[in-house]
Amino acid sequence: MQFAILGSGSSGNATLAKSAHTTVLVDAGLSAKQLLARAQSLGADAIDAILLTHEHGDHVRGLKTLLKQRNIPLYATSATAHVLRESGIQATWHTFEAGQAFPIGDLTVQSFSILHDAVDPVGYVLRSAEKSLGLISDAGHVTHSVTQHLQGMHGLYLEANYDDELLAADTKRPWSIKQRISSRHGHLSNRQAAELLENISHAALRHVVLGHLSSDCNCRQIATRAMQQVLTGKGLTHVAVNCASQDETCGWWEL
Repeated sequence: MQFAILGSGSSGNATLAKSAHTTVLVDAGLSAKQLLARAQSLGADAIDAILLTHEHGDHVRGLKTLLKQRNIPLYATSATAHVLRESGIQATWHTFEAGQAFPIGDLTVQSFSILHDAVDPVGYVLRSAEKSLGLISDAGHVTHSVTQHLQGMHGLYLEANYDDELLAADTKRPWSIKQRISSRHGHLSNRQAAELLENISHAALRHVVLGHLSSDCNCRQIATRAMQQVLTGKGLTHVAVNCASQDETCGWWEL
């Protein structure tokens, strides 16, 4: 299995995952033009399915135009699908309930509930053959269920939205917005992501990619260092830690 981040940040999020016979897009928050161009730059000309984590604009922005150009099956929870249908998204819908597992080609997709201020947000575990990839974005709190679902992964895409000190010192955001970001239904901090990584990292883990980094309240060096400290403490220095970019794809990571 391989995965690549087409873009990640407050302006748009999208991830590609590819097994031997199946390619899926997780979220479509970039423009349709950028989604297709960045996917094609990686050799991913055909997308077999789109998985949605939730309905916020930075995760679905390019969806309507993309689906007008290509008839790609769309997977979302029933509640998320309802919201998007109401907004005019027309698709070949495949709905499920959070916690359900289902096949897409030679992939097995396991969904799980997360906490965020969306109607029914989910994370995913993708499995193909003997490899597995866990993805969690836009989650304000790590629950026991999240930790359990992300055990044993070979690759991880984790939100690390903000640094506690940088968020506290930020002068652009009012107190109410800071409270929303750091709430149980907001976003994960570097500290929270590192605590999750400490609980789920293991010898077979190969890649950790950090996403949705705030351009104002976080930086790659601080976020990466927090994860590397955890991994070094557990003797897992072989695990690569990278940060996704908002402006360009980072290429494929092989599991």
